Amino acid sequence: MLSLLTDQFQNWLDDLGLLTVIQVFKQVQFRAFSAVLVAFSLVLIFGKPVIHWLRKQKVGDNPEFYNARLNEMMKGKSGTPTMGGIIIVGAILATMFLLCDFVHSRYIHLATIVIVWLAAVGSIDDWLKLTASRRGPGSREGLYAWEKLLFQLGLAALVSFFLFKTGSDAQNPAALALNLPFQRTYEPSQRLAQELTELNPGVFVLGLGAFVVIGTLCIAGMSNAVNLTDGMDGLAAGTMTIASFVMMVLCYIASEQRAASWLMLPYIPGANELMVVAGAMAGACLGFLWFNCNPASVFMGDTGSLSLGGLLAFLAVAIRQEILLIIIGGIFVMEMASVIMQVSYFKCTGGKRIFRCSPIHHHFHMGGLSELQVVTRFWIVAVIFGMLALVSIKLR
Repeated sequence: MLSLLTDQFQNWLDDLGLLTVIQVFKQVQFRAFSAVLVAFSLVLIFGKPVIHWLRKQKVGDNPEFYNARLNEMMKGKSGTPTMGGIIIVGAILATMFLLCDFVHSRYIHLATIVIVWLAAVGSIDDWLKLTASRRGPGSREGLYAWEKLLFQLGLAALVSFFLFKTGSDAQNPAALALNLPFQRTYEPSQRLAQELTELNPGVFVLGLGAFVVIGTLCIAGMSNAVNLTDGMDGLAAGTMTIASFVMMVLCYIASEQRAASWLMLPYIPGANELMVVAGAMAGACLGFLWFNCNPASVFMGDTGSLSLGGLLAFLAVAIRQEILLIIIGGIFVMEMASVIMQVSYFKCTGGKRIFRCSPIHHHFHMGGLSELQVVTRFWIVAVIFGMLALVSIKLR
């Protein structure tokens, strides 16, 4: 919005001698790093009032882990306000409105739909859970699993369809390519080309059906994976901050023709605005960590975790980095895989377990590590995953 206002009032600003100063808002790198600071500041400013409001509404968590020992270990968290994801979502949306091109960018329109839709689903689920006792015996405790999954899959399919249309309408085959590890999207001979039009013959360009299926699984899957990770103070917020910064770098590469051609990655015109979205997400998560670090003053709940996971995956699908997202979000993938393995093994063996408790962060906690040790070490692993993802893009 600020960049559009700069264009609108360019002559007036020039007469005042302010144009050279304000014109920095035309630079996407400046807006992206500004988005980190703006979102971080908004969370710090509005965090305490929102937490106070949540306490007044008695929107406090009473965690149930279906494990007597873990319930005992976590009983100190009872009563801590949840639904704090509204702080994160609000900061991201406000920052996007200020610093993104809300009028012309289809990517920003889709990103807005993703975060608002999933935040709404998460808020309904959180509210039903937290007010069940207030509404009387027999009241629903959250959305049913199939209801949440239906909303997630519906959104993911819809967004994936429009991402496909965006790439096909622009006649940009790279925006529809399946970007495999170590595979060159372009031939080295095109590094100095003015336009990147010819893909490497080995690159597989997805049709509508395959594109939508992959995008749907990616967005819905990562939304649930981050939701499963949100089980310890600062765990989801910290790992999302790291993943968002890595995604910010990838969005920049995808939107810059010279960088994309040099690294032989898909060039996605218009994806520069997504760099600002990733910056806003990183700043909001970092600000939330101020209140969510151990001992947490607030939890993000499904409101935050579902929307953050979906938005991260949306960015990856838009810049054709779904496979690299598995490395960037390695912690989230580990958490989801541990739940799938535990449930499957439990059913197949009639009650035996692989882990002490799943998701896997509880396995380590019950093994003797303190909550702070588990979270800090998961942050370290998330940094390593992020560095591996960035290093791998040069190996083509």
